[in-house]
Amino acid sequence: MPVMSAIEGAFCRSDPWRYLARRWVLPWALNGLELRGDVLEIGGGSGAMADGVARRFPGVRLIVTDVDDAMVSAASRRLQDRSNVKVEQADVTSLPYATGSFDIVTTYLMLHHVVDWTDALHEAARVLRPGGILIGYDLTDTNLARLTHRLDGSPHRMIAHDELAEGLAEAGFSDIDVVLSARRHLMRFRATTNGR
Repeated sequence: MPVMSAIEGAFCRSDPWRYLARRWVLPWALNGLELRGDVLEIGGGSGAMADGVARRFPGVRLIVTDVDDAMVSAASRRLQDRSNVKVEQADVTSLPYATGSFDIVTTYLMLHHVVDWTDALHEAARVLRPGGILIGYDLTDTNLARLTHRLDGSPHRMIAHDELAEGLAEAGFSDIDVVLSARRHLMRFRATTNGR
């Protein structure tokens, strides 16, 4: 079950992260994609990215999920005035939504917290409508990422960019694009569900 360390949780709830998420990280992660329709953010943490989505795309219907009680509470407080956003507790490896419920699934810096991250990809594919899009970013499997997560004691499963591409294909995605960034420490990805 993915849960952040205390250090990561505190940063995720901070004002500097909220600013960075809205001003820089969200535009970079979306890479020009205009969000539309029903959107699910898995592992939404404190709701910083969701706040940016709600401001930037007021026409979307957004559900933000996290498994961690503290993150769900923080996101609920942060997003309480956003009429187009709901915050719910959910495990990304067993989502409580019907097959084909969403147009877009987003995940921002979360997959490495899920030991069974391929299960999360399969669930994202399941809840997406045919032709739906999964988009997000995460850390890559680097010495720095492994050391940082080992030192803070958080559960994690670092993922190599080629491993992510393979996992997306196995989950039933096509048009897979995984791009390394930030001197190979981050990867931005986008994939489409096959017309099921």
